[in-house]
Amino acid sequence: MMEKLYLDNSYLKEFDATIMAIDSNIVQLDRTAFFPTGGGQLCDTGTIESNNRTYKVLETKKSANMVMHTLDNVEGLNLGDHVHGKIDWQRRYALMRLHTALHVIDAVMVKKHNGGQITGGQIYEHKARIDFDMEGMSKELVEQIIAESQQIVDAAQPVTVRMLNKEDAAKVEGLARTAPGAELLKKLDVVRVVDIGDIDFQLDGGTHVANTKEIGTIKLIGYENKGARRKRIEIALD
Repeated sequence: MMEKLYLDNSYLKEFDATIMAIDSNIVQLDRTAFFPTGGGQLCDTGTIESNNRTYKVLETKKSANMVMHTLDNVEGLNLGDHVHGKIDWQRRYALMRLHTALHVIDAVMVKKHNGGQITGGQIYEHKARIDFDMEGMSKELVEQIIAESQQIVDAAQPVTVRMLNKEDAAKVEGLARTAPGAELLKKLDVVRVVDIGDIDFQLDGGTHVANTKEIGTIKLIGYENKGARRKRIEIALD
């Protein structure tokens, strides 16, 4: 089984691996630190070095339980070759900061304002959005939620990852905050959870910063009322 290094260490920038399969310009490794697109988070990009050549990793995506790396070319690569991968750290770190910021905002909505269910979201390199089903939302309340989220960020809360077995995960109320997450929770034998201080404990497969202080300043750059209950918040970070 492929070893997914990003699940254990979001700060791993470089790694060594062996090529297990090549199909067109897509390469499969025995281990990888490249995060594949998923859960609303964009994939990692970067480079793979082998045989004194450097190949660009243009895209990383899931295929079943594997991670597939799309390269700019595979000329000179062969099965069994040893490679050295390097993550585009500036891109990865930006995504990490935004992802953790969304978790903080979601936690504030749920714990302080009886927030509803997340219905969607997307994390880009320079901004992120979260869609949710929540009654009684207004621009003024959104601004309050952002201000309260900033207080948590400034309090320097630790962010950790832990694994729960299926039985223990089933005992935690609200562990999955989305409908797809709730369905996934039923199928998993081991559940990866992101724990943010005393404010959030949530099923998640993405990459995150180690402390909320790394998020910086949250800026509200957009708010849309998309229906009676459906709302959208868009943020950026300083």
